[in-house]
Amino acid sequence: MKEIIRTLKPYIPEEPAAAVKERLGVDRLVRLSANENPYGTSLLVREAILSYVTHNDANYYPDGNATDLRLKLAEYWKVQPEQLVIGVGLDEVIAMVNKTLISASDSIVVSVPAFSEYALNGLVEGAEIREVEADFETGHYDFSALVKAVDETTRLVWICNPNNPTGTYESVEDIRKFIAAIPKETLVIIDEAYIDFVTSVAVPTARVLLDEFPNVAIMRTFSKAYGLANYRVGYMMTPLELANYMQTIRLPYNLNTLSQVAAEAAFEDQAFLRRTVSQNAEERAKWESLFDELNIHYYKSEANFIFFTVPDAEGLADAWLKEGYQVRRGQRDGWLRLTIPMAQDGAVMRGILKEFMNCSI
Repeated sequence: MKEIIRTLKPYIPEEPAAAVKERLGVDRLVRLSANENPYGTSLLVREAILSYVTHNDANYYPDGNATDLRLKLAEYWKVQPEQLVIGVGLDEVIAMVNKTLISASDSIVVSVPAFSEYALNGLVEGAEIREVEADFETGHYDFSALVKAVDETTRLVWICNPNNPTGTYESVEDIRKFIAAIPKETLVIIDEAYIDFVTSVAVPTARVLLDEFPNVAIMRTFSKAYGLANYRVGYMMTPLELANYMQTIRLPYNLNTLSQVAAEAAFEDQAFLRRTVSQNAEERAKWESLFDELNIHYYKSEANFIFFTVPDAEGLADAWLKEGYQVRRGQRDGWLRLTIPMAQDGAVMRGILKEFMNCSI
């Protein structure tokens, strides 16, 4: 066994909703701890899945190349189909990147706080993880410090945009300047898992940088805005050479047919995506308005969640949980991450928050 494995902590998935409800004695649990889409899934997905299982058996392996989905994505993003690496969620893609690129003498640079899988997969491959603190007041990346952290050993820099857990969005121009300032031998991966929720700019994606630099890759997922978390579909657009190398270690038939069918149908329903983004932005604004009113320190979010701190954050999380609302804890002492709920639930939760803050004064 690799010695590093003995020292790592595994990712702890959410406690099953049924178990939480039974433990708390509540009839309804609203899970707002995993940034899932509270507005569900496109009806086109349901129809496509039901049609497939009605007219097909399951005795054959799936299309190991996810051909139809690959061609749809390639046409939309104007990349070669071979530039796409499609995985069982972005977790698999992240693991494949590290297996392909990282050796024991390499370093990886990441802004923190960050999605834990970036560092975890690098550590498994023996890399040194160089963490650069984000600005505490705003949550934004410190690009100057990130540049200084990169040297000849750095194989990979992670940029999550909007960032998880802070929700902050970095402009394409700021990312462009950063990439131009580091060696072209260092790959910069821009994780755009939450990019669909950005409403402050017309074209938030950094897709253009894929054409401008030889050392850029961009990741996207169907788990968030498209509401397909259960089907586990993520993909990366990358330089052709890297994509070819990654395909050599990709597990055969990694993406099952139902996931492929679901992703294709979801991608066709852009109206569902627009509704989700619009509703999320409307509800996000209500939370930010209340946080401002209550003088709560939070990071301006362009995602479907908000990261904030209050006195006795654990107490607030418990108060919400008693009423059936589960939020994310443990990403920074004294801070909580709240997935933006639907309007009715948001109103209830903000009422609980007001009462909690009044009692804390």
